[in-house]
Amino acid sequence: MKKVKVATVWLDGCSGCHMSLLDMDAAIISLAQKIDLVYGPLVDAQEFPEDVDVTLVEGAVSSHDDVNKLQKVRQRTHLLISLGDCAVTGNVPAMRNSIPVNKLLQRIYVEGAQEGKVVPTDGVPALLKQARPLREFVKVDMCLPGCPPPAKTIAAVISDLVDGKKREAGYAVKFG
Repeated sequence: MKKVKVATVWLDGCSGCHMSLLDMDAAIISLAQKIDLVYGPLVDAQEFPEDVDVTLVEGAVSSHDDVNKLQKVRQRTHLLISLGDCAVTGNVPAMRNSIPVNKLLQRIYVEGAQEGKVVPTDGVPALLKQARPLREFVKVDMCLPGCPPPAKTIAAVISDLVDGKKREAGYAVKFG
């Protein structure tokens, strides 16, 4: 039996959704027999691979780098899942949306700093005016809300997909 290629991506979020993935406990063992985890913070792959079956994306889209990464992921993925409230709605990262980016960066790096009072530019991705949910940038095939989604729910969704069961792709959002 050919294993299903699964990837995970972490954009602007707290990594709580990835922690939920790890909280699957024994379910990970049965899933590991059916999937190949080909990309993510838990894997040592540097480049997002071609022809991925399922990708779970955590976090809001907050920078130009996030947009580029997400577009590449979408092009190379058959089924893209918004994982968690940040990816589905913008949630916590979107709390900055009412503050202009320059003012936000000044407040954090200049006014709030004890030393080196300068906004970093070297190696720091340029922020978008607002943090936004994935669906505003690419086609999302399924949403898995929650902050974070429960490990049992993530395991059930992945298991169903691996076993070829259809799932509803709706956008019903339930926070928390």
